[in-house]
Amino acid sequence: QVQLVESGGGLVQLGGSLRLSCAASGSVFSIYAMGWYRQAPGKQRALVGYITFSSGYTIYADSVKGRFTISRDDAKNTVYLQMNSLKPEDTAVYYCNKVPPWSSWGQGTQVTVSS
Repeated sequence: QVQLVESGGGLVQLGGSLRLSCAASGSVFSIYAMGWYRQAPGKQRALVGYITFSSGYTIYADSVKGRFTISRDDAKNTVYLQMNSLKPEDTAVYYCNKVPPWSSWGQGTQVTVSS
């Protein structure tokens, strides 16, 4: 059973930055594409972007392209999300999971961007 633990969220002002981390255990982390997802109040969870397992190639949603960067450290079973130029519409609970996702999710980490 995989366990995912997200951290690094918080309250930040418009234009600020945050770096989220996700530690995975209980599965072979390095063979999966790993993604970051977010769920805003009243909305469905959506994929923000992901990083492939071999080449480290990254894909992002249009809404975050150029502002967010995903990276991974397979030796630490950890994936990161660097978020810059944050906007109020980035306010959400952020989760990591593989792409496509396991059925089990972590608790997520809250990101709130104030204007």
